[in-house]
Amino acid sequence: MANLHICSFPVGNRIPSPSAYTVPAIVASSHHSLPPQKPAKLSKWGSHLRSKSFNFVLSGVLSVSLSLAGIGFAEAKVGVNKPELLPKEFTSVIDVAGFLSDGQEKRLAQEIADIEKDTGFKLRLLAQNYPETPGLAIKDFWQVDDRTIVFVADPTFGNIINFNVGDLVDLDVPRSFWSRLAGKYGNLFYWKEKGEDASIEAAVMAISNCLREPVGPNNCSEVK
Repeated sequence: MANLHICSFPVGNRIPSPSAYTVPAIVASSHHSLPPQKPAKLSKWGSHLRSKSFNFVLSGVLSVSLSLAGIGFAEAKVGVNKPELLPKEFTSVIDVAGFLSDGQEKRLAQEIADIEKDTGFKLRLLAQNYPETPGLAIKDFWQVDDRTIVFVADPTFGNIINFNVGDLVDLDVPRSFWSRLAGKYGNLFYWKEKGEDASIEAAVMAISNCLREPVGPNNCSEVK
């Protein structure tokens, strides 16, 4: 399974639960301090964290605080795996929450197909209300890999917009884009006023615009 990291941005500055992940403490001493760990070990720990976090978000744990360093810490929730909630046939849009009309689902599915054809990146959309979610079952259903963006629309924790971003997507799209996208279209005030469907549609179009921009120092600098 490819390493993915979560980009989820709840409203407000909530402190992540210490029960999820605890960063190993580094204690300084003037006389008997231990030698510092090598960067390779920290890198391995960060990779392990992203892999663990991916399982959490697909289990329905969508409340994640993203530090300035780009490391997410997921709050503990009971994992969910309900393959019976998956559709019988493949679709890039799964709406178990009923946020979207049939027409909206078709338009979004077509836009997602166009994105994949034009850019090679795979956007997948899951609309849910935790704990009513297929959860981990979507990993195999969608064959999630390094080129996949999993967009989970769930209002349970305030901000409706949450992401898992594949490593190859991460190379082309700055992480700040996901935070700005969630801040603009996912915040509680926006989707309460406009509707969950409006937030979802606006986010998909913003992702489409971003992925079509030439890669460079200023790509995806604006949420359109």
